[in-house]
Amino acid sequence: MGNQIEDLLQPFQRFGINLGLKRIKNLLALLDNPQEKVPIIHVAGTNGKGSVCAYLSSILTASGYKTGRYTSPHLVNWTERICLNEKPIEEDILIAILEKIRSVINPNDPECPTQFEVITAAAWLFFANSEVDVAVMEVGLGGRLDATNVCDRTLVSIITSISREHWQRLGDTLSKIATEKAGVIKEKCPVVVGSLPEEAVGVVKNRAEELNAPTIWVESAQKLFPNQAEYEGVNYPLALGGDIQLQNSAIAIATIKILQEKGWQIPTSAIEEGMKNTRWRGRIEWVKWQKRDLLIDGAHNVASAEVLRQYVDTLHKPTTWVMGMLNTKDHEGIFKQLLRPEDQLHLVPVPDHSTAEPEELAILAKTIQPQLKQVQTYGDLFTALDSVTNNQETATTSIVLCGSLYLLGYFLSKLG
Repeated sequence: MGNQIEDLLQPFQRFGINLGLKRIKNLLALLDNPQEKVPIIHVAGTNGKGSVCAYLSSILTASGYKTGRYTSPHLVNWTERICLNEKPIEEDILIAILEKIRSVINPNDPECPTQFEVITAAAWLFFANSEVDVAVMEVGLGGRLDATNVCDRTLVSIITSISREHWQRLGDTLSKIATEKAGVIKEKCPVVVGSLPEEAVGVVKNRAEELNAPTIWVESAQKLFPNQAEYEGVNYPLALGGDIQLQNSAIAIATIKILQEKGWQIPTSAIEEGMKNTRWRGRIEWVKWQKRDLLIDGAHNVASAEVLRQYVDTLHKPTTWVMGMLNTKDHEGIFKQLLRPEDQLHLVPVPDHSTAEPEELAILAKTIQPQLKQVQTYGDLFTALDSVTNNQETATTSIVLCGSLYLLGYFLSKLG
């Protein structure tokens, strides 16, 4: 059935990424505007969006609310993007919804929707049909012109973080990127904001003031124990790894507090249960591969690479990196964050995507960190992993697979 979903979405892939609200609004109008029936929490930001969405949907589900969650990209299956009460949409239901959407689209229309707009419309339709109490909606790209930004029933807007990514589409300065992210702020609607660079703070602050949107600027939670934190008097377990989760979890708790003030029944026990049960694959996650522990993480931009390096430093071992990156990424910035003397680097292509060439990355990596112990290139991820995991030289190192969520998805699809 997964192939059937792929076949239904494939014709729209040729339209690429094309920011703008006209196509999605036209499509939703043909579907009787399902977005008007769905109250949402709208989550924008460069990094941390997925984790915050995972925390919120887990807590709200534990509180007994019928909760939708929409995130992107998926790692293995399209159904991961659209969840109801923490469970992915069933394949046959997604197929039926996509067939309905296909039936109202004129393929010859010059304003044909993009693939992301079609799957986003499917989420709106599924959540409306399911009569959810709330949907946690992650922005795909930017915010202002994103296909998720078409709903007038926003309960809370969130901006998790802002750093330089997708500058080709969002703008080449932090203030331009911040302007796009701040496009999710709605009039008189509360907005929760994580730690931002100074250049972005003013942009978000001004936009919130223009729209009379009450703003909560979130400080990181306090770490009590390795897997326990406290924010604003709420103690909770941390199921996701890395100190960045002190910030992400605090954003989620601040949002929950706003809902409580609005009259939502979210007991402390549900917060604890929701936080304990939160799962978010491919973000500082340990897995087994050929009897070796393998750390996997997207780390596909400079800010997320910095977070990964901070976590790896706590392991107090040399690091063996297995990496592949898309050709649109800031390779130099990512390598500068990750690579240290005596690290080993094994470079692979990202399958089925516009990959950076491993040989070119190898030249760059040696320039940035001349004291790498080893740099190798491979034609395939699993050849690299076999080489690394069966090598005595890596026996005392931490093995980390990172650089692209698409690469992680490829790995996890084979892991089963």
